[in-house]
Amino acid sequence: MATFLYRVGRLAFRRRWYVALVWAAVLAAVGLGALKAPGAADEGFSMPGIESQKAFDLMEQRFPGATADGATARVVFVAPNGQKVTAADHRKAVEDTVADLADGSQVASAVNPFQAKAVSKDGTTAYATVTYKVAADDLTDASKEQLEHALEEARDTGLTVDAGGSAMADGGGAGGTAELIGVAIAAVVLLVTFGSLAAAGLPLLTALIGVGVSMATILALADALGLSTTTGTLAMMLGLAVGIDYALFVVSRYREERANGRAPQEATALAVGTAGSAVVFAGLTVVIALAGLAVVGIPMLTKMGLAAAGAVVVAVLIALTLVPAFLGFWPNAVLRRKDRRPGRTEEEAKDNGGTRWARFVLRRPLPVLILGVVGLGALALPMTSLQLGMPGDEAKPTSTTERRAYDALAEGFGPGFNGPLTVVVDAQGDDDAQAAAAAISKDIGATKGVVSVSPARFNEAGDTAVFSVVPSTAPTDEKTKDLVTAIRGERPGIESETGATYEVTGTTALNIDISEKVQSALVPYLIVVVGLAIVLLLVVFRSLLVPLKAALGFLLSVLASLGAVVMVFQEGHGAGLLGVETTGPIMSLMPIFLVGIVFGLAMDYEVFLLSRMREAYVHGETSHQAVTSGFRHSARVVVAAALIMIAVFAGFIGESDSMIKMIGFGLASAVLLDAFVVRMAIVPAVLALLGDKAWWLPKWLDRILPRVDVEGEALTRGADTPEPAPADQEAARV
Repeated sequence: MATFLYRVGRLAFRRRWYVALVWAAVLAAVGLGALKAPGAADEGFSMPGIESQKAFDLMEQRFPGATADGATARVVFVAPNGQKVTAADHRKAVEDTVADLADGSQVASAVNPFQAKAVSKDGTTAYATVTYKVAADDLTDASKEQLEHALEEARDTGLTVDAGGSAMADGGGAGGTAELIGVAIAAVVLLVTFGSLAAAGLPLLTALIGVGVSMATILALADALGLSTTTGTLAMMLGLAVGIDYALFVVSRYREERANGRAPQEATALAVGTAGSAVVFAGLTVVIALAGLAVVGIPMLTKMGLAAAGAVVVAVLIALTLVPAFLGFWPNAVLRRKDRRPGRTEEEAKDNGGTRWARFVLRRPLPVLILGVVGLGALALPMTSLQLGMPGDEAKPTSTTERRAYDALAEGFGPGFNGPLTVVVDAQGDDDAQAAAAAISKDIGATKGVVSVSPARFNEAGDTAVFSVVPSTAPTDEKTKDLVTAIRGERPGIESETGATYEVTGTTALNIDISEKVQSALVPYLIVVVGLAIVLLLVVFRSLLVPLKAALGFLLSVLASLGAVVMVFQEGHGAGLLGVETTGPIMSLMPIFLVGIVFGLAMDYEVFLLSRMREAYVHGETSHQAVTSGFRHSARVVVAAALIMIAVFAGFIGESDSMIKMIGFGLASAVLLDAFVVRMAIVPAVLALLGDKAWWLPKWLDRILPRVDVEGEALTRGADTPEPAPADQEAARV
């Protein structure tokens, strides 16, 4: 591996113009394809194999066109204190507003609340449902402005007017602000680490090129592969983070080789052969973790994982080809000024912060290990009370109209009104479908926790009925989950009595089913991803204990980060500092996101840090000396890489969307804990306690495993300081 990548780096350096032109052509081609490609169609969320999805599919089959994916807006009218919306002047204002809303060119219908009996019992609150002919993503600016204008005019009459629903979505996802913040902090970290504008700018430039290629490719293929508008969010986040990190490791190793007297071309080739090998295997672990998201069985999550894996592959390819090509253009610009003088060689055994920290841990391995494990364990404790769900409008800031509409409906109609259950009755084999549906409706209505049941609506064939059930508790309340379980538990008895069957769906039931499926998929996902990564690390480090230690360390950090997420977003500790106004259940996909993404990133630091230790150990140093050598060469760069990752992810905490905020916080805290507690403290402490046993491998396993030479032993076996080649001498003068 190292020898092959050495040749790749040397070729990229010598043929730098060709490499740069190829990447420019790729970027131009995919960019043009993205511009010409039709817009990505948002296919909606689906999860095969769960009851709520089966019920939704049955509705689409039996009620063709009734479940069309048109946008909706629910406009809520609240009368001033002591007044009622049924008063003549308020009623006229509401009806005028509904009439204005119905005039929109994209509006299919706007239902008058007084005709639909959508008025609260106390008469203070009413709501009108506006249905559009197109999906939320296809709403024009004119339609959105018309909705906003109608709301403003209604407010002028003295009513409190707010709206929720898919039509109010801003097309969100992470905007450009989060990425700009992350890039700005990354630039500062790189400048401090390298002390050179060129060295700081090169990883940023190549990472942005990689993100450009990845995002343009996703947009170009969105329609053909059925990718949604949200698919690229994770790819952008990860592509930027790993793109900077991978380039950072190659540039850092190049500077080290130049400081040791290597000529530019040779230093570039060695950097790609050694650090590039670590990049390849680190990238592979990330790709394994992301591709493994397919195990969960959520099509959207699978597409997001594969798209992000593609972005990581692009980042690896750029680190192995474009970075050495740019080093060929500016071989001296990335060096410190004092290192640019010809023939200057830096002293090898200089102490730095990394060596001092390593020696501190080596002297006190047991206390450091105990402190690290106990600290992470304490942070992980809140995980025991983890509640999963899918936060909706109730999790948005009170400054948003969606949140105010949610609160008004909950106050006027009860907390369960915002999350009604939909029951689909399949009476295809029953002689009297109406009687069967009536019996099922009556039994479910008598269930404890049910406030009301709507009249059943039949399809044209008369063999399928649909009715709504309003719970007494909020959509994210645990009692609502118990109610869904209870209604489904009554099914065998009701089916035997009526001869018809039914299923429960709706947004609330769907979120409950997703949470349960994600929880059941978490253990198989962990086994697949961790198992494959252990095998990969076994090949890289040729050690039995190092991969196992890496996996256990990861589990500690991911559990601790999940505990931190629960502590802030569910229990509310420090929530105000992050702009979290409402606490509640943790997003159902959060554990999977953390396990998949953080595992891949944690293995990045493991490979980069341990590969230098393995390299030193293979070249004859003792186990303790190898730990010190690894920290001397890698600690500063690993710290910089972790800070960059944290900066990129933390930038998303500033987003208004609660789910993006939660993902950003979870990933940032996980990288912080894994890099600084696990990799920088627990790992050297365990290696110090294990000694030479850390690098032990059974002989039979040693014979089976392929040799990949990630430490670059074949590259350094011959000449320690090769003579500069003519091309190198010419480049050195640049």
